[in-house]
Amino acid sequence: MNPSTVKTYLPWVVAVALFMEGLDTTIVNTAVPAIAEGLQVTPLSLKAVVTSYILSLAVCIPVSGWMADRYGTRRVFGIAVAIFTLSSILCGLAQNAPTLVAGRILQGVGAAMMMPVGRLAIIRTFPKSELLRAMNFVIIPALIGPLLGPTVGGLIVHWLSWHTIFFINVPVGLLALWLAHRHMPDYRGESRRPLDVVGLLLFGSGAALLSWLLEIFGEHEIGAASAALLLALSLGLLAAYGWHAGRAPHPLLRLGLFRVRTFRVAVIGGFITRLGVGGMPFLLPLLFQLGLGMPAWQSGLLMMPIATAAIGMKLVSARVLARFGYRRILIANTAMIGTIVCLFSLVAPATPTMLIVLLGLALGFFNSLQFTCMNSLAYADIDPPDSSMASTIASSLQQMSMSFGLACGSLVAGWYLGELPQTDRAAVTAALHYAFLTLGGLTILSALSFRSLGVRDGESVSRGNLRETV
Repeated sequence: MNPSTVKTYLPWVVAVALFMEGLDTTIVNTAVPAIAEGLQVTPLSLKAVVTSYILSLAVCIPVSGWMADRYGTRRVFGIAVAIFTLSSILCGLAQNAPTLVAGRILQGVGAAMMMPVGRLAIIRTFPKSELLRAMNFVIIPALIGPLLGPTVGGLIVHWLSWHTIFFINVPVGLLALWLAHRHMPDYRGESRRPLDVVGLLLFGSGAALLSWLLEIFGEHEIGAASAALLLALSLGLLAAYGWHAGRAPHPLLRLGLFRVRTFRVAVIGGFITRLGVGGMPFLLPLLFQLGLGMPAWQSGLLMMPIATAAIGMKLVSARVLARFGYRRILIANTAMIGTIVCLFSLVAPATPTMLIVLLGLALGFFNSLQFTCMNSLAYADIDPPDSSMASTIASSLQQMSMSFGLACGSLVAGWYLGELPQTDRAAVTAALHYAFLTLGGLTILSALSFRSLGVRDGESVSRGNLRETV
């Protein structure tokens, strides 16, 4: 393939796939009540529709890098898109909950390979001086998917059958398949390393069990003693993987990459930061609907400024990074995000809607800059032969941090609410206000995790284009 042609079309290939994945996730979450009604089950019993997808991601993301190195990025990415599209059809044809869950498991398998392999292709195609611009381009359609999801899902389940939400993926998936066939480069690993089966069993089972516990947290489906035992088991399995990875010649996830400072700070610092901000997509709708008494459609509209501002920031983030550098931005920006989260504690029934919109815009703007910095810094000092492993590790921990963030937000809000009923609007509002203050404070403290960065760290990415013009 012509390198210039690949650079032109590859971002579109990855962007279309990520758009499909983001749209699907948010549509399904919106449509759970309608699906439950159609299948004549309770909405709570359909929790498995969400958790099964998360479990597939946790188990399959770690093996995606090995598959790309072994079989090539073009084949693996194409198979991933095909699996996601086919499983969407199966979900749309489902006539009962077990069949739908099975389809969602298969969807998770496809999604687990799409995201890391697509990111890997971007990293290997673009030099570090162009990486930030390419990644920003890819992320914008991925942000549009969640932006449209709640609205599109609401309209579909209102006017059409819930089965239609899954069939929307089919034309998008076919487009992604066609683009991948024509423009996805076929990168492979320099050596054919064997699959670390023991590592896959240890890490996959530990991550899946931990993700499952976090997804069902707070729903009282299992007792406290059982939950504590399973938590200890999941942490034990992950610890056993850490011991195994230090001794295996070809570990599933090579933890030695954490010796690279920029990679370590970006991945671990990002994990800590998401503990504070990861619960906001879950807590804000609760504030708007349960606390302020807004209808679901109005709550959904108030979430849109967050995604809109995130897209706007992607257009200017490269220039901001070139001007101020990673260290200064990550420290100041993390503190700013924490402050904005704290300000949501001031939102009450009498708060003007425009002020809520402005807070949402600010949160989306600074969140977007934060994730742009963390996602691109992770690869600033990674050698090309290690890019596949770095992408797999970053994707795995990012997925786990999303589950941790949601669980952390749920835990904090539930702790403040205590035994008070969720129908008590004043009690819910007060509990959420305290939760915002707690999570905002945690986010501000997480800024300390970026202090170990050097002033010039990441300049191969943030100032690469600038150097080329000097």
